[in-house]
Amino acid sequence: MVRHKLEQFATEYDRAEERLTGKGDDQSSIHYPAVFLFIGDKSREAIEPIMRMNEKKWENSEGLIYLHAGSAEEPAIDRVLEYHIPVKVQKGSNSHTLRRDMYRQFYEEAQGLPELNRILRKASGALAEYGRLYPSFDRVRLSIITRVDDPLNVFVPEISLLAEAIFRQSFKAVQMDLYALISEREGAEAYGYSSSLGVAFLRELNLMQQSDFEFAAPLHVTEDGLSIPVVHPPSPLFDLVYVLSDRDERGIASLNGLQGCYEAISHISLLKNRQQKDQLFQSNNGAYNNTSFKNNIMTESGRQGFVSAGLSKVKRPNQSIALAVLHHFYRGLLERMKQEPTLSTAEKLAFFGVDGTALDRATGEMIPAEERLSEMHGLMTNDISYGAIRKLSLKEAEEALFGGGGEAFFRSNFQDEASRRLKEFRAGEWLDMAIKRSLSQYSDVEIYCLTAWTADEGLNGSAEIIAQLRNACREVEMLLASTKAELDQFRQGRVEEQSFSRVPLMDRHNLRNLIRYLFDHVYSRKREILLLETRLKLIVKFEEAILQLHDRYRAVIKQLETMEQLLRDTALSSIETADDYIGQNIMEYYRHITADIMEQWEGKRGQRAFFTDSTMGDSRRLLENGIEGLTDKLIEVCRRTILTSPLFSRTFEEELLQRANVTVEYGNKTVLTKEELFKKLYRILDDNAAIQLRLYDYTQEHRYEEKYVFGDYTSEFVQHIFQADETSRIYKLGCVHEKRSSGVEKLNLMGGFHPEDLMYYVNGKVYYETYLQNGYEFHGIDKSRLPELS
Repeated sequence: MVRHKLEQFATEYDRAEERLTGKGDDQSSIHYPAVFLFIGDKSREAIEPIMRMNEKKWENSEGLIYLHAGSAEEPAIDRVLEYHIPVKVQKGSNSHTLRRDMYRQFYEEAQGLPELNRILRKASGALAEYGRLYPSFDRVRLSIITRVDDPLNVFVPEISLLAEAIFRQSFKAVQMDLYALISEREGAEAYGYSSSLGVAFLRELNLMQQSDFEFAAPLHVTEDGLSIPVVHPPSPLFDLVYVLSDRDERGIASLNGLQGCYEAISHISLLKNRQQKDQLFQSNNGAYNNTSFKNNIMTESGRQGFVSAGLSKVKRPNQSIALAVLHHFYRGLLERMKQEPTLSTAEKLAFFGVDGTALDRATGEMIPAEERLSEMHGLMTNDISYGAIRKLSLKEAEEALFGGGGEAFFRSNFQDEASRRLKEFRAGEWLDMAIKRSLSQYSDVEIYCLTAWTADEGLNGSAEIIAQLRNACREVEMLLASTKAELDQFRQGRVEEQSFSRVPLMDRHNLRNLIRYLFDHVYSRKREILLLETRLKLIVKFEEAILQLHDRYRAVIKQLETMEQLLRDTALSSIETADDYIGQNIMEYYRHITADIMEQWEGKRGQRAFFTDSTMGDSRRLLENGIEGLTDKLIEVCRRTILTSPLFSRTFEEELLQRANVTVEYGNKTVLTKEELFKKLYRILDDNAAIQLRLYDYTQEHRYEEKYVFGDYTSEFVQHIFQADETSRIYKLGCVHEKRSSGVEKLNLMGGFHPEDLMYYVNGKVYYETYLQNGYEFHGIDKSRLPELS
């Protein structure tokens, strides 16, 4: 759960940095309303990534409409209109004819057409509600996304043309693009059948894009069940067909599967439908022209070419930076908490309420007052004269006078009472109250100090609380032994040798004085011994309670340190996902940056600025709401106090240049220059923007390319891109100008190829033909209409 919170924080920070609303950066807006229609169960996974990307990049993304047509029962996705294709294919059905049977079932039963009409009309109505978000409402852009190996793509013509027909009732024009996705990694297990499905769809797609392709079917259904034909006159079905794969033109498989393709779809959609709210700045910045692009990828015979794309980006790795800063911020807090104030040993003992004065007070509360010894005068004495006992020892005289009565009285009224009070005494509560009082006086005492002071061995081996208590124990034991010895010796003295008042011939008077002398000198010493014994037991209790307290503190520190390790691991894991060059020195660089910002903050607001009520609060109560509560507080304070610093507002080029040189010593001639940095970034952009499709035996004469940079046209790096190969450039280069400092993206468009040029098609054709020869049927339409296999 904590890791999820951290990842969510990093994502939100990245999104905020991308948007940078109010900081001079802007989002693009689309010009015409747009609809994304996902056909097939396998295309469902593309919905949320594309939706998130659009929301991140497009200012008026709330007006976008998302539709999904599939057969599986899946949990609803917010903002997505779902259409359940009513095809009943039982488990174990004959896969030989699955695709064909679904197509025929759709037409034979036709029970799903009213619902499909209703959902498409609902989408059209929703577009009208968002009309205010768009500069123009004349046309709508309809993007259809499907997987080539999904059997449900057999319905692409029907669903696409019905959507076009319904949208045409509200818009003057509907421009349809198809995005055909190829997942070569997923098809590795069932490669033969999966490849056959893919080739079958590509063959149908070849037909759909022919200039003489026509279509007519009773798809339009009224609320009364009346059918109206949907007719497509001879022409290509789609404006452009984009084919994207999880393997690029070099054959390298993407680690993130089709994620890069989803991002490319969002960027292509923006490129073709962006509201032009800025000038092109210079003549060498070519704007995208759809008509020109289509003409350039068309063969001399008029055959429309297919398109693919590659997307790359060099940007400040905001997620990794946010996590690294959060880790260093937390580590900085812990370092401050480890600073120990200068307290003497006596002050530390007093801090916990176990100094001499406190022990005196605690022990005194255990023992009945000395005045209670006077009650012993009421004890009954045996009938004996003073003369009979004056030759005896004090101990023998007491026995003769009281029997065991004196001992019994002292035991009952003093020893037993002290034992009861000692048993009820809560040393832990005593310590807690003392610590609470002391913390109000010493606000800079942190849990690390408390842990060190309460350890069995003090910090760096020095004598701390436990050692002092054990010293006190030894002192009390020595004093107790000597006091007991003195009492024993005193009680051996003869009565007649004692210094109490005696009057000749007044036996009773002398006896009373002896009794008073006994109580005052023997039992007062017995009480003193009881005090020492109780003090000794109290010290042992305090020692045990302090060690328990130490275990509590140690457990808290373990949680704090586990949190630190989790923050570090999460940051390093995020950095590993970044490009090696773009992600270099993040931990080292932002350790210095975070430390500087924390010092500046404290310089303005005081040494304890990060532990006030408006920041982290009392450092000793960080875990009051558990690790998750600490995580929430840490993120909130870091976001407000650290990440708002101007040091995080530099352009990504400036930030990367400084970060690249953070470990270079002064005077080192290997310092990276800005020009060298731009060359490396340009190379990274170019290498990573490889077209997401493998082509076979593809000649250069068919290849047409356009490349577009998404970034600030006025920035030094974008200008470097335009100047890099200006004299030898054989492709069109343009810039989608967006005021941003967080990075640059590059979209490569390449068109002019056809299905038979695809490695996927060439390799899959063998399986397709074999499956056909073995009785498999892949097409709903008559095979005679399909182009010849090439």
